Amino acid sequence: MLETKEDLQVCWLDLHRIMSGRAGLLLSVLRRFGSPQRVFCASRAELEECLGVSAALADVVAAGPDRRRVSEELAWLAQDQAHLITMDDAGYPGLLREIPDPPPLLYVRGDPRVLVQPQIAITGSRNPTTDGRHNAGEFAAALSRAGLVVTAGLALGIDASAHQAALLAGGSTIAVLGTGVDRVYPSRHRDLAHEIAHRGAIVSELPLGSAPRREHFPRRNRIISGMSLGVLVVEAGMRSGSLITARLAAEQGREVFAIPGSIHSPLARGCHALIRQGAKLVENTSDILEEIAAYARDTSNSAAAADASRLVP
Repeated sequence: MLETKEDLQVCWLDLHRIMSGRAGLLLSVLRRFGSPQRVFCASRAELEECLGVSAALADVVAAGPDRRRVSEELAWLAQDQAHLITMDDAGYPGLLREIPDPPPLLYVRGDPRVLVQPQIAITGSRNPTTDGRHNAGEFAAALSRAGLVVTAGLALGIDASAHQAALLAGGSTIAVLGTGVDRVYPSRHRDLAHEIAHRGAIVSELPLGSAPRREHFPRRNRIISGMSLGVLVVEAGMRSGSLITARLAAEQGREVFAIPGSIHSPLARGCHALIRQGAKLVENTSDILEEIAAYARDTSNSAAAADASRLVP
């Protein structure tokens, strides 16, 4: 019988590693059996029925959890500021749990308590204008002072400006990665990542050592929007990845905000498209705080949303 915290971590980590690249299947299996422990205790016939196409995968799971397969993760968790947050933990973000495809576990470097605080996501171009950087910083600082955690993806441009401004304002910020939490991408943000971990949290659902692959970033974006009460798009072209985050936010029932720009600027076209599709045009932080407070009243069962209802424009 499993008795220790490490035993439970081994079950989560090993099942996660066995099904690496099959996030949907992992979530389905967990929903079917209820916990990784029960998955490993299931009969071969039950596993074949649930896992369907892969008898080989069923064989690996049926053999039980293997501590050796996750020795790297266990060594990482022994470090300061290293945490594993699973879906059955009280510290798992409540809003994230509500999305259709929540990550079964999160690797966290820093303070995991910020994950359950009310958050606003800020995203935009990797090559913003000077005005775009300024706007991202001004909004991030003001929203931090209003009591929101600023969440972004540690990308170049708008993301970095938002993270830095939140820190300078004395607030907390969360960086959600499209790599393993033990890697920093882009590498030039190594110092920024260190400061974020010290004053907030670095988060990833990907196994340690995961490289920055193209397919990782849209899935990263669903976590950014899923943890947040709303998403603010500062500058975005029509092919910007920020529009993916905005679309995911709308699908998740989150608020979407966009800052308008010049009709002559290519980096304003994505924001203008969002506004035409129903995003709220914002000119100051009150525009955001008013909407978030209304959203919080409608989702009072969420602790993070309830906290946000106390924000004052």
